[in-house]
Amino acid sequence: MPVPGSAVADAYDRLTRAFPALAVTELGAGEETPTGGGWVAASALAEGGAGLEAFLTWDDSQVQRDYGMRARPDVVASFGLHRYAWPACLLITVPWFLHRRVPRYPVTHVSFDRTAPGLAVGRMAVRPAGFACLPGDAAADLPGARVVPDEDALRAEVRAAVCEHLEPVLAGFGPRMRRRGRALWGMATDEVVESLWYVGQLLGEEERAMRELELLLPGKTKPYVGAAAFRRSAGSAGEPVHTRDRVSCCMFYTLRPDDMCATCPRTCATQRAGRAMTEAG
Repeated sequence: MPVPGSAVADAYDRLTRAFPALAVTELGAGEETPTGGGWVAASALAEGGAGLEAFLTWDDSQVQRDYGMRARPDVVASFGLHRYAWPACLLITVPWFLHRRVPRYPVTHVSFDRTAPGLAVGRMAVRPAGFACLPGDAAADLPGARVVPDEDALRAEVRAAVCEHLEPVLAGFGPRMRRRGRALWGMATDEVVESLWYVGQLLGEEERAMRELELLLPGKTKPYVGAAAFRRSAGSAGEPVHTRDRVSCCMFYTLRPDDMCATCPRTCATQRAGRAMTEAG
């Protein structure tokens, strides 16, 4: 049975207030999935055909417009996956973080439009397919609810829900990115961590978001690769500086070789620490 909007609607409402660049709409039982314009179904991305090709045209054009050059096809595909997976992970992690509810979204239940005016990230239309929650949750009696015993079990639900949604999407993007299993799941790990970390900052709950993510992804949770791996240090004025070691490379260096990200795994630990201090100062 479908989940009533009230199960995760409050979480999405708070997400939109904190991060207006992304809008999430839950579809009711009688509402049709949006099509046309800039809308693309996640299932079309997973298929890896014409829908994915059209989706990546946007990234190709954006690179040419902003950087005055063509990017390699695998780099374009990497950018495209990031721009989908980053907000898609929030569909699952934000309700978990805010209300301890973990919705399920097969690829047939999510559509994305990144061309909507005024929305830098885009808008997503979702059709919930059940959710997990803890005992004692007021939503536990709602249709579609599945109660799990404790926080560890709920974290397992988060990992499973993200895997269910992203695994077919990774299969669609993978051949174009020239990446396979471990490399793709390393990228997925980064998207889970960095999207919620960013939103946690916007919500004024960065420290809690970091702690939750370290428990969610401690480093031995296949198919995910690596851990949240946050590092805490002090800036030039003694202020706390938070950074992490990414598992995957975003490939931006192929456009701007001198602008290597502070968290890029292509740099050594000393370089990463130095860059993080520079950015913080």
